[in-house]
Amino acid sequence: MSMELWTEKYRPPTLSGIVGQESIIESLTKFVETNNVPHCLFAGPPGTSKTTAAMALARDLFGDTFGRNFMELNASDERGIDVVRNQIKTFARTVPAGDAPFKILVLDEADHLTSDAQHALRRTMESYAASCRMILICNYSSRIIPPIQSRCAIFRFPRLSNDAVGERVGFIAEKEKVALDATGKDAILYLAEGDMRSAINLLQAASSAGEKVTETVVYAIAGKANPKAIRNMLDLASEGDYEASLENLRSLVYQQGVSPVDLARQMHREVLRMEIPESQKMAILEKTAEAEFRIGEGASGEIQISALLAHIGLEQDQP
Repeated sequence: MSMELWTEKYRPPTLSGIVGQESIIESLTKFVETNNVPHCLFAGPPGTSKTTAAMALARDLFGDTFGRNFMELNASDERGIDVVRNQIKTFARTVPAGDAPFKILVLDEADHLTSDAQHALRRTMESYAASCRMILICNYSSRIIPPIQSRCAIFRFPRLSNDAVGERVGFIAEKEKVALDATGKDAILYLAEGDMRSAINLLQAASSAGEKVTETVVYAIAGKANPKAIRNMLDLASEGDYEASLENLRSLVYQQGVSPVDLARQMHREVLRMEIPESQKMAILEKTAEAEFRIGEGASGEIQISALLAHIGLEQDQP
């Protein structure tokens, strides 16, 4: 089996190959057709094709001169003002190669830049707009200073739908001759939560065992609990069978090795699906958030989850 990462192997090289962001891709395609790209800001959760879209835009625009007219930097590696003064400015002020009207610089994780670096970047964007257009990529656009936002066309990438992720996962499984069970595919979609990168990585990791990719394999590889086990534990607690719910908790933590903080987050998702009065659901969600915070601060995971299960049982006893 190839050691190449499938996220890179199956990264769409052109805009037409990107799935799940139709309206954004339509706008970017028009930029290519008119041979004019403004400074852009791509914002959204991880794994929603932001970087892929930026690279595909540049490939479609530059063709054979892509390598000479495109540069990608990651601001989480170098986040200070020096990276703007040196690397970015040096690239921006040089003349585009071939017949390209300008160059494109992609600054990934731009929300990690310091305030001083962002102000310096704003000046660079103004001074060298004729020779270089910038695409800033971030998870949170609120962390980008307003002067930069006002100079960019802003595109917000939402989480991908399960249909879009499922279609791509199925395509890759077929290409790589992976035996992907329907339950395994559903498990990947549940864990990925609209993150294409996470879904593809889960598929590759699960397939490395050389077995049929089922939900059991996927949850074991990911170190997460099967939501059916979570719901069973919650149901037992709500029915007042506290001892049985604790046994399920210990099985998940000690036998399956599920992290208590991950367990608290999964419980939050499953509580939302419980058919209980809204007032009880809100009270349980509040306690779930409190348990997750305390575990993150170093409190015992078993004690915090046990207390949460006890609270769920008490909530069901309320009139």
